[in-house]
Amino acid sequence: MIPAMLVAVSSNRGAAYDLVLLAHVLTAFVGFGAVGVAGISALALSRRGASTESLRRYYRPGVNWAGRILFGVPVLGAVLLVMSHGAWSWTSGWVTFGLILWAGAAMTAEMVLWPAERGLQQLVSSDTFEPEQHRGLALRVVGVSAGLVAVFVVATVVMVAKP
Repeated sequence: MIPAMLVAVSSNRGAAYDLVLLAHVLTAFVGFGAVGVAGISALALSRRGASTESLRRYYRPGVNWAGRILFGVPVLGAVLLVMSHGAWSWTSGWVTFGLILWAGAAMTAEMVLWPAERGLQQLVSSDTFEPEQHRGLALRVVGVSAGLVAVFVVATVVMVAKP
């Protein structure tokens, strides 16, 4: 006789489940990758100023859409929970912990990281750009980005290990 847990896990491993899982993982990597790139770009800006075309292009005014992909992570995670046929649930500790980590990261990005990045965009795009003006703001982006990447690493470990 096969235990019920094995039946549930084996029945959820169809192609559709695997595609949603791949989308979930890619969404997380792209979203948090964009957060990491924000920190790297801010670090370069704090050291060199807007001296390169790539930094000026990165800091053109506009929304960081790659970072906003983060909002797809819990949506795809919820789809995976439904597709797991009861193997995992919202009450699983690792699911709850992952959602808490994601919510904290998303709120920090919306309330601290992206507004600071918009401030850097305004400074870089102004005609009177002075490197000293942006250093504190750039270092804030670097610090917040590093913290969010650390959260991403912890969340990845939790999602893979499922403690």
